[in-house]
Amino acid sequence: MRPLLAFSALAGLLALAPAAGARPSGYEPGVRSAIFYYAWYGTPKQDGAFRHWQQNGAQPPRRIASAYYPARGAYSSADALVVSAQMQEIAATGVDQVVISWWGRGSAEDARFGSVAGTARAAGLVPAAHIEPYGGRDPGSVERDIAYLRAYGVSDFYVFAAADRPGGDWAAMNDRVAPPLRVFAQTGRVGEAAAGRFDGVYTYDIVTWSGAKFQRICRQAEAAGLLCAPSVGPGFDARRAARVKQLKPRGDGSTYDGMWSAALRSRAALVTVTSYNEWHEGTQIEPARARPGYASYDGAWGRRGADAERAYLDRTAFWVARLRSRP
Repeated sequence: MRPLLAFSALAGLLALAPAAGARPSGYEPGVRSAIFYYAWYGTPKQDGAFRHWQQNGAQPPRRIASAYYPARGAYSSADALVVSAQMQEIAATGVDQVVISWWGRGSAEDARFGSVAGTARAAGLVPAAHIEPYGGRDPGSVERDIAYLRAYGVSDFYVFAAADRPGGDWAAMNDRVAPPLRVFAQTGRVGEAAAGRFDGVYTYDIVTWSGAKFQRICRQAEAAGLLCAPSVGPGFDARRAARVKQLKPRGDGSTYDGMWSAALRSRAALVTVTSYNEWHEGTQIEPARARPGYASYDGAWGRRGADAERAYLDRTAFWVARLRSRP
């Protein structure tokens, strides 16, 4: 479960002019869209125990730590057939890049990263790394992480919670990360990312950073010479996983459409999607089935029953096509 972050107001006061020696953008011009993916789920059959599905006292497979229930059931991210099917689903939407959650060396996500990245590439997708705030993370360790993950053919790195350190603390690291690698900071405070000499910004948090803020963020990013990659999502509901009060209703698909429309209006360099399968926070677009005690996608764009299970995947394909039609 990832916390929603609040950033220091000081970040907004930082200068937005491009940093001296800033690297030009566009090393992977074919990447116009990306989606966040989690390989942290486990089952007794595949992994010896349920992993992540059992958060907050849930008792899978009957009761899982999500407001929604996966169409494929409580699955294991170590199941090669599951991962292959997921990557095929993502590829069918037209999304270019899969940003794989990674929690440091020695983690379960680390053990799975290579196989997930390889499966993504086999499906025609570009794998990228989502470097999470693991214990002891700092700019020096992230620099080593980038060198380590580069061996998997990854050239885009998304640093979640980059604002846990002052922007300037990242500058030396980013100066040493040479093209064609790109490093994105998760923040809507562009000045902080500019001070850290990141290549771009992404927002991830679809509650704090709503579509109404995308134009401002992307204008500031452009002025600072940074790539703007705002994050769109269908909604947010983490009450079953963490007992949080925040809620962003899906509105039968209107929330997703509204965020996509805002992203296209912002002239974003690329659009990121939160998420393919973060079931704990209810941001997933992976197929969900109707089940007593769980929300479903029924009603999204007027679809019902089994037809509604893939509604968000199909709508993603619609929006990605719109994105690709723009210069």
